[in-house]
Amino acid sequence: MGSMGTADQRGNTASPLSPAMLAVNGERVSILGWGRAILLQFAHPLVAAGVHEHSRFRGSPAAPVARLHGTIRAMLAFSFGSQDRAAQAAAIINGIHDRVHGHLPYAAGPFAAGTPYSAKDPRLLLWVHLTLLESMPLAYDRFVAPLDDATIAAYCQDSTRAASLIGIPPSSVPSSKAELADAIHQYDSQLSVTDAARELAHAILTPPVTGRLPGFGLHRLTTIGLLPAPIRDAYELPWSARDEQALARWTARLRTYSRVAPAVLRRWRAARRFDG
Repeated sequence: MGSMGTADQRGNTASPLSPAMLAVNGERVSILGWGRAILLQFAHPLVAAGVHEHSRFRGSPAAPVARLHGTIRAMLAFSFGSQDRAAQAAAIINGIHDRVHGHLPYAAGPFAAGTPYSAKDPRLLLWVHLTLLESMPLAYDRFVAPLDDATIAAYCQDSTRAASLIGIPPSSVPSSKAELADAIHQYDSQLSVTDAARELAHAILTPPVTGRLPGFGLHRLTTIGLLPAPIRDAYELPWSARDEQALARWTARLRTYSRVAPAVLRRWRAARRFDG
């Protein structure tokens, strides 16, 4: 796929932008993949321990929402921002990661109690990155329009800027759909949903402010419904035929919305600057 360059209002040159990144990360509805990605991340015991012991997002009713907003800001900076904006977003993330380290307080999966963890560990950073590489295009494919293998490959390749800024060697980032599937498969033996992960998932899926926030019912439905069945079962999340039918109805509605809604409603402002 081809790419294009541009500049922001301060004249800082933005990185080359391919149609794949512009399409997937430009659509607001793609963020419905975020919940799936984060629950996959928590399925790694070392990631769950680090978040459980160091994150504050369980500390207040609005914290999960603030975490999502922070994720969106970082995504937009990495995807559509200038080099300066991307570097600033990375500096915030890296500063948080500097403080997240410790030891696993219990045995989980292949990891013994006392296993050290660090948010700077490239292997854990790569797992987090892989879950997003899989989940965001999956949400786009499901709720907007089908993606072919070439577009997913381009999307993966575009992600190396963000990866390198947060300490992931670009050479470890998959460059095709098949490589992405293989890279995720390499972590299968490391995954084990712990009680800490279930507690974190509960905070994501049912925060106290849920009843006052529009869209959280859809967020919960898509998060649970898009998870691989074995992971969903490990989290002990209920899923019924009625839920499957509800997800199918929402899929049809969102696909229609994605076809007919104007760009000002569907797409992030940062992405619309690049739309032809």
